[in-house]
Amino acid sequence: MNAQPPIPFSGPPQTPTQVAFHRTELGLILSLYGRMVAAGEWRDYGISNLREVAVFSIFRRTAENPLYRIEKRPRLKTRQGLYAVIGMDGQILKRGHDLRTVLRVLERKLIRAVK
Repeated sequence: MNAQPPIPFSGPPQTPTQVAFHRTELGLILSLYGRMVAAGEWRDYGISNLREVAVFSIFRRTAENPLYRIEKRPRLKTRQGLYAVIGMDGQILKRGHDLRTVLRVLERKLIRAVK
């Protein structure tokens, strides 16, 4: 009988050193971003991958504060929700567990911009 060597125990799972958006999440965000650029509302973006949060910042012009921030906070996954859209003044516009649902608050602004 072939005995298999024991699997070494490496301790508890390691927490990632930084939080980042997954490819599918970025696809949803960049799809909305492209439509808003085409409507002339947004002009630039920035992505920050930090220890506790990943942030997609949306700018009207490059040299100003972001109009909106889309945040991913894994620590809030079981509470208010993993994703949040935050306005320029720091007010949370929408928070939830599903990114597509959270981004709808910004899609409503696209409908008004195109009218």
